[in-house]
Amino acid sequence: MTTPGCKACLGTWPARTHFILNCGLTHAYLHDDQFFPGWTVLVLQRHATELFHLSTDERCRLIEEVSSIAGLLAKEFHATKINYELLGNQLPHIHWHLIPRLATDPAPLEPVWRIPHEPRPLDQPARDALIMRLRQAWQSSNGHG
Repeated sequence: MTTPGCKACLGTWPARTHFILNCGLTHAYLHDDQFFPGWTVLVLQRHATELFHLSTDERCRLIEEVSSIAGLLAKEFHATKINYELLGNQLPHIHWHLIPRLATDPAPLEPVWRIPHEPRPLDQPARDALIMRLRQAWQSSNGHG
């Protein structure tokens, strides 16, 4: 099910060049802004705006995917904490922001939205290398490597 005008359903956000992997119910993408290294977005593959729109099985599978990717990010980035954000105010389509918070974090007690910074996009080679690293780590952690 898709919804006309929804950027996630249309495939215009996140950028296809930021695709990491198909997790099952969701697709994982590297966020445009890597000021917080490893910032990843999990986007539900079908249109839904609220958790209660999902079946019990979908909600269980979704939280397992969120948890698995969060664990991968924590390990790969040596995170001291993972922030989980499911807002949907600007894009009403279920998508989770998973943000590793590192020991070098400039404001560890603040949510990322409140930390003033210039967005830090990666150039294509660095982005592609990070995506490949995350794919390989995923495959290794799931017995495919």
